[in-house]
Amino acid sequence: MEKKKGTNIVWSSDQVSYENRCKIFGQKGLVVWFTGLSGSGKSAIAIELQKRLTEEGFAGYRLDGDNIRHGLNADLGFGEADRDENIRRIAEVAALFQDAGLVTLVSFISPYEKMRSFAKSKTREDSFFLVYVKASLETCINRDVKGLYKKALAGEISDFTGVSAPYEEPEHPDLILDTDTITLEECVKTLFDIISKKVRIG
Repeated sequence: MEKKKGTNIVWSSDQVSYENRCKIFGQKGLVVWFTGLSGSGKSAIAIELQKRLTEEGFAGYRLDGDNIRHGLNADLGFGEADRDENIRRIAEVAALFQDAGLVTLVSFISPYEKMRSFAKSKTREDSFFLVYVKASLETCINRDVKGLYKKALAGEISDFTGVSAPYEEPEHPDLILDTDTITLEECVKTLFDIISKKVRIG
């Protein structure tokens, strides 16, 4: 996704390389991007995964869709253009965190394939791991502790993914976690086993 560039801007290069930063942390940087409907379990999995990674000595950070909309993206709505900008911004932030050498857990609905592809394009090769947290709409509605689906179905919320706005299933996710059939604990274990092997140095 192209944004209009400013003028008189020059890139400032570091004297500390990505490899130097990775050596300090003892790990490679990685973006783990969770996509799925509201209520599918993205945030719950990311929260527990971050805890497990930290307990095992990995440096990571979690970027959550709702949390980011309290600050960085507080000015954005939920139409398609604003959704695209929402993902564009967080993709840039996630890429910076990956470049810093962190395991970055990104939990955003990110309903459009083009923006998930954009997010992947911002990171280094083999440094982006797309996780499709899959759950039926019925399951998501039943888990709806925020009451958002009820409001969306009543017409009180417009542009709500899965109800009045589309969700495009990932074409080629790196992993599918079907939370209709597997537990939170199983999801976290599966992801930890994969990620720890991908990022550990030595």
